[in-house]
Amino acid sequence: MDHDLTPSTDLQRWAQQYRQFAAQECPNDPLYVALCEIVADSPELLALMAHVRAQQQARPNLLLAALHERVLAGVPHALAAYYPSVGGERAPDAELADALHSFVRAERPRLLEHLRLRSTQTNEIGRCAVLWPALSAIAAQTGRQDLALFDFGCSAGLNLGVDAYRYDYGHFQLGAPAAPDRPTVACQWRSAAEPPRTPWRLQARLGVDLAPVDVEDEASVRWLRACLWPHDRARARRLDQALAQARDARHPVQRVEQGLLQLAAWLDALPAGVQPVLFNSWVLAYFDAPALAAHRAEVEGLMRRHGLLWLSAETASLRPPGLDLPPAPEGESAESASLWTLQWAEQGHLRQRALAWSHAHGHWLHSLDGMSGGLRV
Repeated sequence: MDHDLTPSTDLQRWAQQYRQFAAQECPNDPLYVALCEIVADSPELLALMAHVRAQQQARPNLLLAALHERVLAGVPHALAAYYPSVGGERAPDAELADALHSFVRAERPRLLEHLRLRSTQTNEIGRCAVLWPALSAIAAQTGRQDLALFDFGCSAGLNLGVDAYRYDYGHFQLGAPAAPDRPTVACQWRSAAEPPRTPWRLQARLGVDLAPVDVEDEASVRWLRACLWPHDRARARRLDQALAQARDARHPVQRVEQGLLQLAAWLDALPAGVQPVLFNSWVLAYFDAPALAAHRAEVEGLMRRHGLLWLSAETASLRPPGLDLPPAPEGESAESASLWTLQWAEQGHLRQRALAWSHAHGHWLHSLDGMSGGLRV
C-alpha cells in the first residue's frame, strides 16, 4: 500500500460502496461486478480511493473508468482480455484478481493521475429519450414551442443535440428521422399513455461544465468512452455517432467555475417569447449540503425573475424539497433510478411536480401525471 495510509473505517465504507455498486449500478456487466468484488476485498486497491481529489468523486465508477481508460489506451496487459470494448472475450475467472493487481501496480502513476484530476462524465445521451418528451410536455404545458436549453454539467455537450437523435420506444418513435449515421436511442416506454406530441424547437442552447470534454481531443474523448460499461457495444457505437454529430453541430460548451453566473447572463440575452429551461442530470450529487442549498436558492431567484423552468433528473433523495416521493415503478429501486422533476415560479410562488421515473441511462421510462399535467407561465 506504500504511503496510502487510509483509516480502516474508510476502507470498510468504500468496500461497502463497491459491493453496492456491483449489486445496484452494474449488475448486467459481469466484468464490472467481478472487479467491484475484487476491489472490495483488497485493502491495497481500496486505498487508491484516498487519492480522489474530492469526496463527492469518491465513487466506484471513477476507479473503474480509470482502469478502462488505460485499457482503451492500448496498454499491453493480460487484463485487456477481459474487456469487450477492446475485443476481449475472456469471462471473469479465478485469474482476474491477479491480473487486476498486476495491472494496477504497473499503471499506478496514470491511475492516480486520473483519480486526482478526473471526474466521471458519462454524458449519457440515453437520457435524451426522457429529455425529448419532457421538452415536448413543457411546450404543451406552457404554450410555447420556442425553447432555450441550458445544460448544467454538460460534459461534452451531447445532450444539447437532443433534437437531432432518434428515439425508439417500442410501439412508437419520436425525434429526428431515422438515418444510418444518426444515433437511435432505444427506450422501453412503461406507461399506458403516450407522451404529448407538441412540436418544439430550440432557439438557443448552451452547455457549461467545470471540465468540459473537447470532442476534438482524442484523449478527452477516450475518457468519455472509458466512463461507459465495457460490455455495452451498442451504447459505445451510439456515443461515437453522437460525438460525430457534435463535431458537426458545434453547439456552444463553456468551461466555467460559476455556472449560474453564466446562466443569468444567458437569460438576459434570450429573445422575448422564448421559454428558457435549465437542465441537469446526475449533477447535484456532487454538491455538498451547503453548496446545494446555495445553488437551489440562486436558481429559485432566476425562476422568479426570468420565468426559468428547472428540469432536473437526479436521484430521488435530491428531489425538490417538499415534493412528495412518487412510488417507484414495480421492480425498480428508487435509489438507483432517476426521478425527473420540473420546478417553476407562478404568481410569485414556487411550484414543482414529478414528471417521470427512468433508468439512470435511459433504458426505460415510466411517465407520471406531471408529464401531461397543466402548467401556464
